[in-house]
Amino acid sequence: MKISLSSFQIGSFFALCSAFLFSTKAIFIKQTYALSPLVDCTVLMALRMLSALPFFLLICWFNRHHNQGIKKKDWLILIFAGLLGYYFASWLDFMGLMFISASLERIILFLYPTLTVIVSSLLYKQKLDVKSFFAIFLSYGGTVLVMLQEHNNAPIQGNFWLGTSFVFASAVAFAGYLLLTPPLIKKFGSWNFTGLALTVACIGTLTHYALSTPHPIQLLLQLPSSVIWYGIGLGFLVTVLPTVMLMQSIERLGASQSAMIASIGPVLTILLAVAFLNEHLNMWQWVGCLLNIVGVMMITLRKKRLKH
Repeated sequence: MKISLSSFQIGSFFALCSAFLFSTKAIFIKQTYALSPLVDCTVLMALRMLSALPFFLLICWFNRHHNQGIKKKDWLILIFAGLLGYYFASWLDFMGLMFISASLERIILFLYPTLTVIVSSLLYKQKLDVKSFFAIFLSYGGTVLVMLQEHNNAPIQGNFWLGTSFVFASAVAFAGYLLLTPPLIKKFGSWNFTGLALTVACIGTLTHYALSTPHPIQLLLQLPSSVIWYGIGLGFLVTVLPTVMLMQSIERLGASQSAMIASIGPVLTILLAVAFLNEHLNMWQWVGCLLNIVGVMMITLRKKRLKH
């Protein structure tokens, strides 16, 4: 007897796989930092984007027919969005992970839906209702609880608050990217926009690496093979593959439903950090994580209702 899978089941499967692969990002980064003193955020970002660039160029090529009739202004906004969301935000995130745990990084990044709501309310002068304020209070209160517990329990390195600031700035930058994307996706098409924006980000990252490194090619050749493989893993397994799976999920479920399933991401990252990085969360940190997730999901559901 043949078993046919519904569009919902396939979309949910893609969303879960995408969430899992995205949740491994911080694990890959932290483990790669520990492999060689030659590796910093800029070097690792270059390895990641160098590995991912060929795949995104292919996406651009297969969707090039969508580029006809696009205005110069839209191209400039797309370039800015790509650099903001996947170059600058990613660089800030990679920088922050040099100083804080993978678990805390994921929890801070998970705040970006609340940031889009806050910025939207300021830009369009829309007042937030009581439920939205309560959701924001829960999410930020939970995040601060996790932060304070890690700061108090971990060895003082002097750069803890610098690391959290970098990651929060990354969340702000990514929220800005998300605010720019809806009209661009309508004009370029979802697949075409994704390929173009990430290609721009790859070029921006590699340009940054080439300009900031005295001997960029020589440095890459000096890296241990294990670092190279981690970089390729970051490029394909943690960037290209989950991005494609997320697009497949959105096509079948819609953005809101896919985001709901992706909310499992912080928990997956924490579990992976416990298993592979020997990180441990105490009871209060788990409480903070739960508050963060509940608050963000309330905001996500609230946004979905407002659209309808």
